[in-house]
Order: sequence, then structure tokens, then C-alpha cells
Amino acid sequence: MTGVASVTAVRAYVRARGRSGRTWSDRYTGLIGLTLAVLITAPAVGTALSAVPREVDTSRACAGVALLALLLAGALSAARASGPVAVPAADAAWLVLSPLPRRGVLGRTALILVGVSVVAGAALGVGLLTVLGSRDQAVLRLLAALVLGVATMAGGMSAAVLAQTSERWDAWLTGGISVIVVSAGIAAIMSFGPGSHLAASVSSAPPSAVLAAATASVMPAAGLTVRAWTALGRIPARTVLDASTRTGHAAAAAVMMDPGALTWIVEDAHWRGRSLRSRPWPSGLARGLVPARARGPLAVSWQEWRRLARRPVRVALLVSSTLLPALAARATTDVAGNGVPAVAAVVLGVGALAVAASATTGARRDGEDPALARLLGVGPRALLAARAVLPALLGGGWLVAALTVLGTAGALPAGPWWLLGVACAPALAAGALRMARRRPVDHAMPVLNTPVGALPTGPVLWALTGVDVAVLGCAPTLTTLIGGVSAGLLAAQAVSGAAVLAAYLGLGGHRY
Repeated sequence: MTGVASVTAVRAYVRARGRSGRTWSDRYTGLIGLTLAVLITAPAVGTALSAVPREVDTSRACAGVALLALLLAGALSAARASGPVAVPAADAAWLVLSPLPRRGVLGRTALILVGVSVVAGAALGVGLLTVLGSRDQAVLRLLAALVLGVATMAGGMSAAVLAQTSERWDAWLTGGISVIVVSAGIAAIMSFGPGSHLAASVSSAPPSAVLAAATASVMPAAGLTVRAWTALGRIPARTVLDASTRTGHAAAAAVMMDPGALTWIVEDAHWRGRSLRSRPWPSGLARGLVPARARGPLAVSWQEWRRLARRPVRVALLVSSTLLPALAARATTDVAGNGVPAVAAVVLGVGALAVAASATTGARRDGEDPALARLLGVGPRALLAARAVLPALLGGGWLVAALTVLGTAGALPAGPWWLLGVACAPALAAGALRMARRRPVDHAMPVLNTPVGALPTGPVLWALTGVDVAVLGCAPTLTTLIGGVSAGLLAAQAVSGAAVLAAYLGLGGHRY
């Protein structure tokens, strides 16, 4: 072998012997698509900029900063988990393993990551300006916020790229994400009283100082970006191939509109290659404290408890997420009305159902492999009832904690709001089990014409499956969130939640 061809020459060779190159029609279509994207997003950007307040309460500013910090930590965690450097399946099959310069092979991916960083950073900057407000010279403050947001996202994405090259950089990135999460916690504590003077000084800083701070953040971000570009040639092929496989599976799930496949990808990627030790059955249950006919279903469902115990980081995140409704309420409203603020109510419902659904992996496997479920040797209703215990405890406990934090923060009127979490636990378990056992998206269902465009009913019905049962079981709570808590509504919620779970278990829940 006398030499190695360039990546450009190889791609030109493939295009010459494959389909024809890009025509003027292709370029025209791409330009029209870009123009339409700009025209569609421009009104939304204008609305967001016009909604930037001039004066912001300090407690709301701290809560908003905490939420933005959590979003940043989530974005960096997603980038670290996905790769972020990945290539299409064809390039991963032979270009990555070929003697071509790896930096040239991964150059297109790097440009895509740069574009994603710019767009996400601009959104982060607009969000930061909305949180802190623009007292004067809105243009300079907007420019500073955009520069700071883009620099932050570019630096974080570069750190994620460097994390693919070595374990040391991966440890640094993990530490940086932990620092961001801790900073979000500090900002959340400051939103409830202490440290308000610090937030006031930051929001009232002169535009020149803000612009100088934003400019200073460009240097480390640029340094990380250059170092990441240099390190592209040193990324191990195995790391790129693993990231490409995960990205390909995620893209296929998105194209097929099967979001359920994404959770399996994340779950399998976590447990793949891990060595797990066997643990004995709890001594209290083994000694006959539980009726004999209930031991079989509990023994099968015990793996869900062990799975949760083996993931302490997930447990910590679930516990920490109980602060989100209070932060949402503090960031969007100053004074509590007669009920729960609308944004906090949405976060409460979504969070409680999501936490309950995080412990339904066993029920989902039963639904996807009925033959294996029949080999377990236990009744389907008894097994489903045993699998409902942990989702009920998690969903109800999370709702109890979130409502307690909301009441402590002063976002709720006086009353035993935490009892709603206990009363809603059975309905949340029923909704979570129904979500876990729903069938894949049916794309053969009709498409409805609505004023906002075509609406495919298959994905909509898939998304509402499980949510409908939870909403039905928590109907008295919805009334309570609007008006106020009372003994009658608490009793109605307890009866409604228990009735929905009993109906789901007894009326064929094992088949759906």
C-alpha cells in the first residue's frame, strides 16, 4: 500500500459509483426547507424576546436559574450518554475502521455538534435573560446572554467529546455535571429566602460588567473546542462504534415513532457488561410472614425492588426531583392563589406518573413476552397486583414529598395536602402499569385534519394510554388542585384511586 486516500476522495468515489450527486433540485429543496424553518421559528423567537420582563423578583430569578441549571445538567448527561460523536451505519461499518484519518471521517459529525451547540446555547441564553430580566440596554444584555449560553453549551459539548477519548475526561465531565446539579440546589435554596440580595445584585449588574463576564467565558470554551477538535483523531474506534449503534437505534425508534424502544435502549445499555451478585430472599418474607399463595407473585416482583436498589443514583434523582414543582411554582408566580399554580400542577401530575412508571420494567416484559410470563407459574392477576406495589409506593411517596415541599414553600393554602399523595397512589400505579403494557404505536389508524394541521391518531392514543386511567383515578384531586383540599374530596380520592386499581386488576388488566 503506497498511500492512503483522503476522506473527500473516498466519498467522491462512493458517490460516483452509487446514486448521482446532489442536483440543483436537491439544493433548491434544501434552501426552501431552511427558509421555511426560519419563517416558522422567527415568530416564536420574537414572542420569546418580547416576553422578557424588565423587572424580576429575586426569588423567581433564583428558581429560574435553578431550573436552567438542571436543564443544562440534563443536556450534558444526554450528550455523554449518547456519545456524542457518532456516524451513520455505513461509515461505522468501514470508514471508521479503515486507515483513513479519523478526524476527517468524524468531521461532519463535529460540524453537526457545533450547530446543535449554537442552537441550544442560544435557547439557554434567551432563557437566562428571561429569568434575570433586562432592566436597561436590552440589546447588550441579550448579546451577553447569547454569548454566555453559546459558550457554555459549546464548552460542555466539547467536554463530552473529550470524554470519549479518555476516562479522565469522562470523570471530569461527571464532576462538572455534579457541580452544576449542586449549584442548582443552592439556587433553589436561595429562592426560598436566603441569598436574595446576591440574586438582586446579579440581575441589576451594569450591562458592561455582564458583557465582560460573557466575553471571559468565551476563552475557556474556545480552548475546549480546539482541544476537542484535536482529539477527534484519537477517539477509539470501539467508542465511536458503540455511540453509532446507540444513535442508530434511537434514530430508528424516532423514525418509526416507537418511543418505547428508546427506554429499552437506555436500560439495556446500562446493564450490559455488568456483573451482579445474587442476594437472598428477605428473611421476614421467607419465614412465613406472608401467606403462602402470595409468596410466588412477590418472589417474581421482587426483582423490580432489587433493580431499584442497584441504581442508587436513580433513587437520588427521584428524591431530588420532588423540589421541581416548588421551583416551577416559584419561577412562574409570586403569590399562591386558592389552589396549586397551573405549572406546578402539571409538574406534579407528570412527575408522579413518571416516577411510578420507572418501576414497571417487569410488567412491561410480561406484556411483551406472554409465553415467559406463563412459565413463571403464578396467576396473571396476582402477579400484576404484586407488581403494582412498588409503583404505588414510589408514585404516592413522591407526590407526598412534592406536596409537602410546596406547602413549606408557601405555594399552597393551609391544609393536609400531603394526604392526596397517599390517596392517589393506587391510581398512579394503575396508570403506570397500563403505560408499561401498552402495545406499540399503530400507524394504520386514521389521520385527523385539525386547524393546526394533520394529527395522527395512532401516536396520540399511544401517548394517552395509561394517562387516561391515572386521570380518571385522580379526578377528585384535579378538583382539589383548583379549589382547595377538604375531607370530602380526600375521601372521594381514596375511594376513586382504590376503585380504579381494583377495576384495572380485576377487569382484564392482565391482558392489556
